[in-house]
Amino acid sequence: MDRRTIAILLIVLAVLLPTWYVGLHGEPPSEEVRIDQSVSEMQPLEGFVDTPNKLSPSQVGVIVWVALLGLLGAMAFFHRFMNRAARPDASGGGPGDAADTTEAAATDGGGLDAPPPEGVNRATFPWFETEDRWVVEYHDASDAIEGLVAMGGLTALAIVFSALLTAEYLTLARTQYFGIYAFGLFMSLLGSTVSYYAWFMPHVEVAERRDH
Repeated sequence: MDRRTIAILLIVLAVLLPTWYVGLHGEPPSEEVRIDQSVSEMQPLEGFVDTPNKLSPSQVGVIVWVALLGLLGAMAFFHRFMNRAARPDASGGGPGDAADTTEAAATDGGGLDAPPPEGVNRATFPWFETEDRWVVEYHDASDAIEGLVAMGGLTALAIVFSALLTAEYLTLARTQYFGIYAFGLFMSLLGSTVSYYAWFMPHVEVAERRDH
């Protein structure tokens, strides 16, 4: 694992663990209101992890930010994984390294008077290229069977989590399970979206002249 990733995880844990401990033990005890099981079968307070019943606004803010950063990291992971799975030759290796280096240099400036590189596939819309913008790399959609398998599996997983979420709402209504099922549902939808991008959309990189 990359050192920067480890450092970020340690910082997140250093903030989260003390906050979680304070949330579990820092609030004064209070009487728990229980639901009469003879009237209703709902058990909203039951779960598989011991969690605090009270949180201060600062603790809630820390937890929300950690959740958002975790979601951002998951999206970045999905994007990298799917991109490499769909185009494993796009990140280097092979006899075309010299040409790739030239094209990469063109995307990084190459001088205001640098002409567009020759031999680049220009299978794009006519309006996409202008005198100051040109295509330096183009990969057509692979339409591989792996993409169909990934999208099919993630779609089925999203349906399963949707059914579990609905069943939980209509029966026990346990708060923690709501969160787990909703998380699984949204991550499945995220994975299917990224899979569609990786296998069924073309990859285009352009170079553009700027005045600065």
